[in-house]
Amino acid sequence: MVTLGFKLRRDLRALNRRMREWRMIAKGVASTDHPVMAHIIPIRRCNLSCAYCNEYDDVSKPVPTGTMISRLDRLAKLGTTIITFSGGEPLLHPDLDMLISHVRGRGIIAGMITNGYLLTPQRVRQLNDAGLDHMQISIDNAMPDDVSKKSLKVLDKKLQILSDHALFHVNINSVLGGGIHNPEDALTVGKRALELGFTSTVGIIHDGSGQLRPIGERERAVFLAMKSFEKRNFSQINYYQDDIANGRPSKWRCRAGARYLYVCEDGLVHYCSQQRGYPAKPLHDYTVQDIRREYLTAKGCAPMCTVSCVHQIGYMDFWRDPQTLASTVPADSTEPLVQIQSSGR
Repeated sequence: MVTLGFKLRRDLRALNRRMREWRMIAKGVASTDHPVMAHIIPIRRCNLSCAYCNEYDDVSKPVPTGTMISRLDRLAKLGTTIITFSGGEPLLHPDLDMLISHVRGRGIIAGMITNGYLLTPQRVRQLNDAGLDHMQISIDNAMPDDVSKKSLKVLDKKLQILSDHALFHVNINSVLGGGIHNPEDALTVGKRALELGFTSTVGIIHDGSGQLRPIGERERAVFLAMKSFEKRNFSQINYYQDDIANGRPSKWRCRAGARYLYVCEDGLVHYCSQQRGYPAKPLHDYTVQDIRREYLTAKGCAPMCTVSCVHQIGYMDFWRDPQTLASTVPADSTEPLVQIQSSGR
């Protein structure tokens, strides 16, 4: 049962968060010389093994906390306004709360992408205390199957815990394509998310290089239906996916490597999780000159890209600055540019 006092605290936290998000947008509009968002990996290991995922292993150790702090400080020095912890499963890092607190202490919005399995009431309260702003959980189906264990049946109790205890914003993301057996499950998941007071989004599963896997009429119908679930929130802007949902190339300017950074467990900056290897420069050597170069670099993989977090950030600059440089990413890429090792399960 959510008490009136708790609801007031959550509303005040939401108001403070929204004010900081508007400052983030104003800063992003005023200058293009800083990253708007960075995804950073504190641990590559995951406690699950979803068949469509190429972003995990089952052996990696956590990145040392001191190393993570140094990387977060470098992102802060570059002017990054949102830092999201991803993985792997970030909750497996023993000092994640300390890292979140450090991000907030640098005046940066703190987010996390998790599978939700490790959440308990105490763990959620610890994340509240650390100052977490946003959490995203992916739920792929109503019942667990051979493609994904992230099902509503398994995770509904975790969602109830978040509804009762979380002071941060929670978004539930569902995916279409990639072997998901029942696309209509996304509607069930989305409706449940809204019932619990969360927001709901939908994405399209990509191949190993972030490119579109063709989806059928059932998936397209669900995609369009779920667009009506999405509330107005910067983190949920994914207009560029409308074209690719219909099998058409999307006309957009990918600003990866500039406005969006993906920092792997080795501390290298990549365009995104699916284009690891470009530019693959150490974060501590990354400068404003790198940001300016990649801002102007057109990525050959962009027209059929489905990586929604990069779309969201690219939308901020859709109206300005044509891209005049060409990247080394093949325009017709159908295989991962860097072979990503999985656990073989």
